[in-house]
This record gives sequence, C-alpha cells and structure tokens, in this order.
Amino acid sequence: MFSLRSNNNRKQWKWYVYILELKNGLYYTGMTWKPDLRFDQHLAGLGSKYTAKYGVRKLVYLEEHEDFELARKREVQIKDFSRKKKRELINTFRMQ
Repeated sequence: MFSLRSNNNRKQWKWYVYILELKNGLYYTGMTWKPDLRFDQHLAGLGSKYTAKYGVRKLVYLEEHEDFELARKREVQIKDFSRKKKRELINTFRMQ
C-alpha cells in the first residue's frame, strides 16, 4: 500500500524548493513535490496562511532535488537568507 509517510516513497520523488514573490513585495519560501499544484493552491489562498494573507504575485525561483532531506535543508537555508541574498539567488535563477 502507498503511504505518504514512507521514507522510501519520499526518496523516489523529485522535490522542489521554491520562492514566491508576494503582492506586498515580500518573499515566501516553500517545498513541494508538485510545484504546479502547490502554486495553484497558493493562488487560491489555500497554500499557507502567510500567502493567503499577503497574496501571491508570481513564482520567482524553483530548484529541483532528488532527496527529501536535502530539499528540506535547502528550504530552511533559503528561509534564513537575508532579503538581499534571496534577490541575488533569484537573479541568478533568472539568468539561467
């Protein structure tokens, strides 16, 4: 039987760390295994309380990972970045 809680299943998926630009100019960082669905959830106000409160302008950064734990660590790392460092990361992503 398939279970979302199984570490084996999580390791087989691709994981994505993303940054959204909100309508107030702030950034929101998250992680998902279905970026299109997650973005739609954020747009509908169902993604998180934070994005529901401030509204989503656009997806500005997306990073793919093969490993759940590495993706989670990267999400935490990006969340700790200063606004300036997040902007630099986003600009690097746009240049690719």
